[in-house]
Amino acid sequence: MTVDDASGLPPHEEPGEPHGGQPEPDEREEPEERGGSARAHAVEEDPIALRLEHLILGSGRHYTPFQAARSAGVSMDLAARFWRAMGFADIGQARALTEADVLALRRLAGMVEAGLISESTAIQVARSTGQTTARLAEWQTDSFLEELTEPPEPGMTRGEVAYPLVELLLPELEEFLTYVWRRQLAAATSRVVRSDDEEAVDRRLAVGFADLVGFTRLTRRLEEEELGELVEAFETTAADQVAAHGGRLIKTLGDEVLFVADDAGTAAEIGIRLIETMNGDETMPALRVGMAFGTVTTRMGDVFGTTVNLASRLTSIAPRDAVLVDGELAQALVAAGEAPESEAEIAPGSEEKYRFGLQPMWRRPVRGLGVVEPWLLSRRGG
Repeated sequence: MTVDDASGLPPHEEPGEPHGGQPEPDEREEPEERGGSARAHAVEEDPIALRLEHLILGSGRHYTPFQAARSAGVSMDLAARFWRAMGFADIGQARALTEADVLALRRLAGMVEAGLISESTAIQVARSTGQTTARLAEWQTDSFLEELTEPPEPGMTRGEVAYPLVELLLPELEEFLTYVWRRQLAAATSRVVRSDDEEAVDRRLAVGFADLVGFTRLTRRLEEEELGELVEAFETTAADQVAAHGGRLIKTLGDEVLFVADDAGTAAEIGIRLIETMNGDETMPALRVGMAFGTVTTRMGDVFGTTVNLASRLTSIAPRDAVLVDGELAQALVAAGEAPESEAEIAPGSEEKYRFGLQPMWRRPVRGLGVVEPWLLSRRGG
């Protein structure tokens, strides 16, 4: 479907006519919000940007928020809550929504009406999906569209290059996104099914943080591009190591990553591997890792609770290029036969039995968590 004017609509559709020939709702029924928001929105419109939006969304702008809510059969209040939860700004009553927006509202509201999910869960679904895909979209744009849309010839604009590129990439990226989502959904569902009912929200997990040492100093010394490359290399390396050895990356925070594992042995392997991998890269600063084992509350893909806080505190006091663990994780390694209870009690000839070593450190007060006894984790046998 082609677009040949600044309206962003196909040639056979008039800008004022809703898609599909639907009669435009009586203007008197719309809330009195047209003024500033609509005018500001119109100022920002760009013909090429509109063409790209039409290409990506599959249709032009046909609905105001009021019209979209009414077409979807939901209240304006609920539609606005869904819209904000997905991470989009209020647009007043500008004609800026598409058939896809109406369909999304209809689907969310339909799941609530059918009793499949509650209204609060629908809001959470919208929020978690919006937050996750917003970051993905930003990353994809920054990572390859910026490079691939450099004008190959003088006089060409980036928008002129971007349109055919997006046209080619869009179906492939959409298929790949669906594939990865289904794979992740299958893995997450399998974990829930295997767990006890009591563990559905509050579970016992190993939680780890990995933190770059001296990152604040690096931000003052490195150019922005160099700093961005370093952070990307760190996040990529950490994500690969966590995934390869059976953990799950929860989030990245620039100079720090948060991950979890179902058992202490998996977490220990990840922590040690992160240190070993970063040590092998001369371009990377030193790393420190802190891990704790215990009950964790999971919400919207994130983790919370005392265990998470303890892992964070242990990271802050860990030596350079070292892994500190709490007593619970140390005991779990001993109980699983992954580490000896005491190096002095290892029977002659049984050194090969253990993967890890544990060295008790000085007990110390940790803000908000009382006195803890950290253990220094190491790999046995080099």
